[in-house]
Amino acid sequence: MQLTDTEKAMRDGANGPAVARSMDLLIRYGEALGAERLVETRNVAGAYNASTPSVRSLAEEGYDRVFSELNLDSDEVVDVPRMAVPTCQLITGIDLDNHELQGADPALVEMQRAGEKYLGKRGVNMMCTCTPYQVGNVPVQGEHCAWMESSAVIYCNSVLGARTNVEGKESTGAAGLTGRIPYWGLHRPENRHANRLIRVETEVNDMADWGVLGYFTGFEVEENKPAFEGLTHLPDLMKLKHFGAAAASSGGVEMYHMPGITPEAPTMDAAFGGAARPEAIVFGEAEKRRTWARLQNATDRKLDFVMLGCPHNSIEQMSLVAELLEGRKIHPDTALWVHTPRAIRQIADRSGYTDIIRAAGGEVMSDTCPSISRRMPKGVRVIATDSAKQAHYLPAIGKVQGWFGSVQQCVDSAVAGEWLGVVQ
Repeated sequence: MQLTDTEKAMRDGANGPAVARSMDLLIRYGEALGAERLVETRNVAGAYNASTPSVRSLAEEGYDRVFSELNLDSDEVVDVPRMAVPTCQLITGIDLDNHELQGADPALVEMQRAGEKYLGKRGVNMMCTCTPYQVGNVPVQGEHCAWMESSAVIYCNSVLGARTNVEGKESTGAAGLTGRIPYWGLHRPENRHANRLIRVETEVNDMADWGVLGYFTGFEVEENKPAFEGLTHLPDLMKLKHFGAAAASSGGVEMYHMPGITPEAPTMDAAFGGAARPEAIVFGEAEKRRTWARLQNATDRKLDFVMLGCPHNSIEQMSLVAELLEGRKIHPDTALWVHTPRAIRQIADRSGYTDIIRAAGGEVMSDTCPSISRRMPKGVRVIATDSAKQAHYLPAIGKVQGWFGSVQQCVDSAVAGEWLGVVQ
């Protein structure tokens, strides 16, 4: 791998042992990928705070020990300095305001509090969300990033036009301390063109429709880069967010192109980089019905738990949930948790949305989600969600039955205490 003089100095210890360890990790990582060099990044989003039983013994030795092993792949404990570039924490395992409701171990709660203080002193911004782009981390088109979290990565590449591969705890730990990441994959412009084509021949407008289209896309193209034709409605942030999360869950999609919508595809020719277009994969009414049915993992309509906000809700989504719940009461046998970033939750609080949701019997949660925390209300057997991503993961993770539907269907079902949606 070709290194600059600055990178060689970091590798050789000029910036301390933690940075040297980071450079060693990035060099080995890059060489394994076939990268010829590193690229500078000033935007890192990773998972640094750890609050699980498996980490408890490490934390007892100090948080330098946790970071060294989990974020630098280092058996040697190194003194971790401040991050060299802007770095943020993605979603965590515990909502510190609602940990009792989650049933979290008090010792793990204290671990998380201590971990956040440690990381904050080292320049890690505790955004604690899977949607950092909703709370201030918005890279510009063409900017090289080092991001984890599949739904964030696909949004970063496709909607914002910034450049990142799906990174891990170790590579983002090293990137934060060095401002470097291997130059490969979607960092290279020649790798960002579409190589699959999906023709949409049915209505895709509601947020649930976009989740279904995303879920279909992931199964059809796997890790490839699709372009779309036939879309008749302009999607907003929340629709693109749910579409990308679904495509990255059922497949491994990290980038897509929608001509006239996504920044690197002003035209279909631009999306394919001038290459010939492949035969189109059709998404019509029959495919839509089959995919919707595929998202239903339940048979029992009696509903124990409704989960909204995966990826975390925008303020517009919080407003919608409050509007649908105002003056109503959730069924006493059903729990409703609405998840949103903590920064957006403050806006929801001031706008009165949180009060409306709570008055109806729901709870507003931040920092985590049931798939990450592995925590739901006790005794849950049947859940409903507006998220194709959560419908994909949570039944297996939580060993529950799961219904998927629109926000309206989920809210109405929470009030009724049973699933009211229709399998299409």
